[in-house]
Amino acid sequence: MCGIVGLFDTRGKREIDRELLGRMNQIQIHRGPDEGELYTEAGVGFGHRRLSIMDVSSGQQPLFNEDGSVVVVFNGEIYNFQELAGELAALGHTFRTHCDTEVIVHAWEEWGENCVDRFRGMFAFGLWDRNRKVLFLARDRLGIKPLYYSLLTDGILIFASELKALLAHPDFRRDLDPLAIEDYFAYGYVPEPRTIFSQGLKLSPGHILTLHHGHRMPQPRQYWDVPFTPHGCTNAQEAQEELIVRLRESVNIHLMTEVPLGAFLSGGVDSSAVVAMMSNLTQEPVNTCSISFGDPAFNESQYAQKVADRYHARHSVEQVDQDDFGLVDKLASLYDEPFADSSAMPTYRVCELARKRVTVALSGDGGDENLAGYRRYRWHLYEERMRSVLPLGLRKPLFGMLGGLYPKADWAPKVLRAKSTFEALARDSAEGYFHGVSLMKDGMRQRLFSDSFKRSLQGYQAVEVLRMHATKCPVEDPLSRVQYLDMKTYLVGDILTKVDRASMAHALEVRVPLLDHKLVEWISGLPVSLKLRGHEGKYIFKKSLEPYLPNDILYRDKMGFSVPLASWFRGPLRQKLTDALMGPVLADTGIFNKAFLKEMLDQHQSGRRDYSASLWSLLMFESFLRNVLQAEQPRSRRNDLKVA
Repeated sequence: MCGIVGLFDTRGKREIDRELLGRMNQIQIHRGPDEGELYTEAGVGFGHRRLSIMDVSSGQQPLFNEDGSVVVVFNGEIYNFQELAGELAALGHTFRTHCDTEVIVHAWEEWGENCVDRFRGMFAFGLWDRNRKVLFLARDRLGIKPLYYSLLTDGILIFASELKALLAHPDFRRDLDPLAIEDYFAYGYVPEPRTIFSQGLKLSPGHILTLHHGHRMPQPRQYWDVPFTPHGCTNAQEAQEELIVRLRESVNIHLMTEVPLGAFLSGGVDSSAVVAMMSNLTQEPVNTCSISFGDPAFNESQYAQKVADRYHARHSVEQVDQDDFGLVDKLASLYDEPFADSSAMPTYRVCELARKRVTVALSGDGGDENLAGYRRYRWHLYEERMRSVLPLGLRKPLFGMLGGLYPKADWAPKVLRAKSTFEALARDSAEGYFHGVSLMKDGMRQRLFSDSFKRSLQGYQAVEVLRMHATKCPVEDPLSRVQYLDMKTYLVGDILTKVDRASMAHALEVRVPLLDHKLVEWISGLPVSLKLRGHEGKYIFKKSLEPYLPNDILYRDKMGFSVPLASWFRGPLRQKLTDALMGPVLADTGIFNKAFLKEMLDQHQSGRRDYSASLWSLLMFESFLRNVLQAEQPRSRRNDLKVA
């Protein structure tokens, strides 16, 4: 696991500033504290920070092929590298190391761009082929590993594992993208391929980018998508047996390492399933860790302990301090752009705990998107059935009127929140799902933003992100479509981003066996009735795990991994929140309607409304402005915020 950085002259062969490349590389030292190396030639420069996991003694990067004509910097793991190395050796390629990185250069020589089709793992890499004069960038299928890039005005392309490395380049503009700001306050993160900066981009999951000297910048090309292709496994008993075989095989290949290994164990179904499989595959007890909370409404530690006891794991648990507020500014610096998932706080702490004992940890991320575990899927299917009864032309005025008349009831159980349901039914399918998942609804964002900022959006709305992905979804059934939308947005933009930054801040590699692409492909082809049956999400997954986990792990209500924001903002964080929202940093942007900010504060702190998630997003945006944007500018320009 590593950090990578690169400079590439798209127009010619100008000399690369090696000192600048070194600074960009060094700023990612947390991703790879073991070693750091640079490589430069005319028009190209690569940097690499290494966290030694495989072939510790000889896996240094940048890494070359036999004659030095191909060089790569790589972040991730190729789990089938030994199989590929044997195939490539039989084709005449010579290997000097025993690491997975070397497979990439030889696979490129043999198969060109199609090499990514052969890789099984998580990866982001940059490769330079001197003979073909080609720079090749690639990101894994699900977006487990990040890759940012930017084409500067002088024709230099820069890329890196984190935005902070791009920000270290003096020619990277800090102008904020107004569309990304709209997206952020709708989703709580900035979805691919945008970044918060108008000049920065993310290479989307399952995409490659091939650049040639002297050619115009091309668009990235997609090489993989979630297929949702039926494979004929429709019998529940057969599916259960096959799922366990495939899950065990995926977990097994993720155990490959030369350093101490363990697992996160929250006490939920997904992490418990991973630990159960690990325990059956290893001779030694599994190292597991979890975080507990003092508030029992947020505490799953007793369930984690139950699984740990069943499998005789070496379990560590630490309680998160209820006043752990020093992380607010640290998180802003960690994520480099606004990020509003408050579970980043306990995620940071559980990674910190894990790193005390292991260098690699397996997680259960991806199970909810893969196997339809979110409650919102059930609600969406209910709303879709209602939409199918009446055409949009009738639904929109009828339910729109009811939604306007019905009072807001944040305090009520979701089944009684008819206002939200009416508002969703007044929309088409994509808008309805967007209404359900958005952090701030359309009307709220209209009140949040200033008139001048709304004009800069030129009519753009964040729902267009989902609409764009929906047009590419290979299936029509409503459950698979919203799973697909989540895999393209929430999974990569929130879940995987959160874990990557929190883990790499502690030089911890996190692996996600539930997102092995072969497993994802097979699960996507299962009938939807085996994923969501009645009120039970992950139906086939839970049934298949009954021999391995007790029912109170499998069938209890999902708790999530959250923190008590509502009470924090009415208690110990009250003043910090007020200072942030009413202070000069947000006011100077010209983005916000200050009167509405004050209304949100007053209504939340009085207990009349629960605005906790929205207020957290504003707190993190303010912290981003102070700790990332202003920190990267000369002191004389710190009030010169620009929205492109």
